Amino acid sequence: MIIMDIKIDNLYAFKKFHMNMSYPKKIVDSTIEGEFLKDRSNFRYKKVNIIMGGNATGKTSLGKILMMFANYFKDGSYNRFTDIISDNRKDAMLKIDFVTDKNVLYRFEMLVGANPDGEYSEEDVDIHIHYTPIGVRENYEICAQRLDEDKGEEEAYEKINTRGWYFSYPQDAWKSKTYIPIESNKEYLYILEQILKTLDPSIKEVIKVKELKNTYAIILENCSAIIKDGVVANGEVLSSGTKAGLDISYIIASLVSDQHDLYYCDELFPYINSDVEKACLSIIIDKITERKQLFFTTHNTDVLDMQLPKHSFSFLKKDVNDVEMPIKCIYAAQYLKRNTDSLKHAVENDLFCTAPELHRLYDIAGL
Repeated sequence: MIIMDIKIDNLYAFKKFHMNMSYPKKIVDSTIEGEFLKDRSNFRYKKVNIIMGGNATGKTSLGKILMMFANYFKDGSYNRFTDIISDNRKDAMLKIDFVTDKNVLYRFEMLVGANPDGEYSEEDVDIHIHYTPIGVRENYEICAQRLDEDKGEEEAYEKINTRGWYFSYPQDAWKSKTYIPIESNKEYLYILEQILKTLDPSIKEVIKVKELKNTYAIILENCSAIIKDGVVANGEVLSSGTKAGLDISYIIASLVSDQHDLYYCDELFPYINSDVEKACLSIIIDKITERKQLFFTTHNTDVLDMQLPKHSFSFLKKDVNDVEMPIKCIYAAQYLKRNTDSLKHAVENDLFCTAPELHRLYDIAGL
């Protein structure tokens, strides 16, 4: 599943929020190959979406909304959306344009009427999915305009093949995590061992525990750690960075085995060396093949030095003084037009006005 456009209103802290994943023209000698649909070269989409921004700017919340949207296709339940409405006295809206395994542009549109008591029923929620075929020479904007003009056909959610997704969050962002087996991937053990040994050179080997399902053992010098269903049973023997290697290994292995199409990686490397983060990210990007898409949030400005198209970078900015639209999406490519423009210098000079305000911290120094 490829996300082309997101509009959110009155969910979490988002109000009139808009983020678009198309880009206007083909990039010559781009380091990311095939950022368009096969046999539809004018229909361009951002395969890699690196999202940066300060704390509490909505990076994790955006991922959660996308995950709820993806999970909607499992059961068609609307409750997951009404539970995150910010102001029950106002209408709420979620509109997402997306593409699956067909040359068709779908639009998911949900409107929820105001309900001051917060007790939402099915009558309060209006959800429709419309679609339009993507012509051989058409781009996203042409197809989206047809849907804007109500020229699309309607489709039931259960008839849409979304091909699978994976969302990774910091441990404190989600109460529980569903383990998705990857036992069938013959490369997984090798990938897991190489990544964990990189993160912790004291690890001797990683082995599969044949007697137990979905279980691996990490062998160190004087002890061992057990991984069961993607969780370290005795995690105190491993560093936070080493434990983060489990998610990294799963993502790379699932890309190698073509297990999912959509990935949202939220702060996957908070405890990991910058060079290791860039190396793993480059591997992940290399494995994103046709009709796959990555969303990747990070605070690491060293990522800006990677030779990626400028349209791959977006910045979320929060302005509490803007009541109408407190969170905005800023695209680097709209500001930096030349190939020689330095994205890192632009961020260091706060060209996008996304740097955190530090005056309150400096006020403490005056005590």
